[in-house]
Amino acid sequence: MIVEVITPDKVLFSGEAVSVKLPGSGGSFEALANHAPLISSLDKGAVVVRTDSGEEVFNISGGIVEVLNNKVVVLA
Repeated sequence: MIVEVITPDKVLFSGEAVSVKLPGSGGSFEALANHAPLISSLDKGAVVVRTDSGEEVFNISGGIVEVLNNKVVVLA
């Protein structure tokens, strides 16, 4: 699936990923390939993007995530 982690200043990550762990407002959750569509608000915490070559961690202070058609867009 395609993952984008975007801030107002720059794109922190854009590429293929195996999974994404997110700090949802109602609790943390993980999005995998073929995940059901959703939009959620995010709390302060870590966004963990797992790729074939390892993990990348981005600390955010909140935001919104959209999961749709094997694409995850995090606006932080």
